[in-house]
Amino acid sequence: MNFNKMYGLFLRHFYLIKSSLPRILDLIYWPTIQIILWGFISKFFSIHSDYYSNTLGVILTCAILYDILFRSSISFNMLFLEEIWSRNFTNLFIAPLKLKEIIVSLIFTALIRTLIGLVPAIMLTSPLFGVSILQLGLPLLFLFLSLYFFGITLGLFVSSGLIRFGPSFENIAWSSLFLLAPLGCIYYPIEILPDLFQLIAKCLPLVYIFDETRNILLNGSIDYVNFKQAYLLNLIYLVIGIVLFYLSFLRARINGTLINMGE
Repeated sequence: MNFNKMYGLFLRHFYLIKSSLPRILDLIYWPTIQIILWGFISKFFSIHSDYYSNTLGVILTCAILYDILFRSSISFNMLFLEEIWSRNFTNLFIAPLKLKEIIVSLIFTALIRTLIGLVPAIMLTSPLFGVSILQLGLPLLFLFLSLYFFGITLGLFVSSGLIRFGPSFENIAWSSLFLLAPLGCIYYPIEILPDLFQLIAKCLPLVYIFDETRNILLNGSIDYVNFKQAYLLNLIYLVIGIVLFYLSFLRARINGTLINMGE
């Protein structure tokens, strides 16, 4: 892989964000509103419910972690959609850029977009609600990486659909995470789900990530089995996502639809 080519693609999207105030505000606005909204909801629950001894901290921390997943997936999808909307996708291969170079470049660019959106929102939680996600300690790094890579994996799945079926598939980019949220057991334990849904949910790394988050916050202990299970599933899905991305590109090239991407 050529580092200069990957860095060039990174700079294209970085300067696109840097030179556009509306884009920066859009990145910051939605995470901030969502976290503030969940903060007030959690504060209400903490006053009127005794289920959690630390309801505000648990729900708000889970909301922040879910937003890491949401922003990383959407950021990856948006970077890909930017190339389609600007009819620049086929031009990327003039460099020429390899598919793996595009994937790696977009992964790191999506990280920047995710941090731009989340860091200001996270900084507001402590003065507004007295909750800091940093209370998770070192496990926060492992939770963040697990959620980030699963978000990238979802981005690869959606991008594969965009390559195969064109821009008409872009609605899935916005709805994919909402479809998984009920099964991810973000704000509640897996026992809440019906038996059939529990079997499906156990195939998702989200269940183990958020179960471990609640375990750390409520019990002050770390269950490394949850981390192991989450990373194992992440690895499996990431490999599937990359393979699917390559297969979709190959099919689109055979069908000749790449040249019409963005039309």
